Amino acid sequence: MRVEQLALPGVLLIEPVVHGDERGFFVETFHAKRYLDEAGHTQQFVQDNHSRSRRGVLRGLHLQRVRPQGKLVRCSRGEVFDVAADIDPESATFGRWVGMALSDSNQRQLWIPPGYAHGYLVLSEVADFQYKCTEYYHPQSEAGAVWNDPDLAIEWPLADPILSPKDRALPTLAELKRRR
Repeated sequence: MRVEQLALPGVLLIEPVVHGDERGFFVETFHAKRYLDEAGHTQQFVQDNHSRSRRGVLRGLHLQRVRPQGKLVRCSRGEVFDVAADIDPESATFGRWVGMALSDSNQRQLWIPPGYAHGYLVLSEVADFQYKCTEYYHPQSEAGAVWNDPDLAIEWPLADPILSPKDRALPTLAELKRRR
């Protein structure tokens, strides 16, 4: 397994070992001891999620304020552009983000520590997106930032994604700063 620290503190790119041949492939998508030894991951996962979306769907940028979730994310079918962003006005890295393609062909994963906002855009016809969470879903503490905030300036590979009404109404970074 290869682990790379990305530009946001604690956000890791994880490339598991993929064993493949003419029959297909096998990959361990999580192994507690290996992730502890090689990635320093000490948090327990309490919930697994699986989402299927079509091309152009953008989900995010989401987080939970009261019970923040750490997420180990991967795309098990298709391809997505995945983003972690710091939207905490108190943080030294406020307004910074990292993003990359996750797909069934590259088998990459991102570890996104609690406190960062997360979102992804589907690039393939269909994508299955799976993630392990360190906290249970807590709708009362949902928060986030709008996907196209010019202060975040995320370089999404699509200009007009399909959004939920909830995601369309998320605040900008400037609004988040005023609310604190």
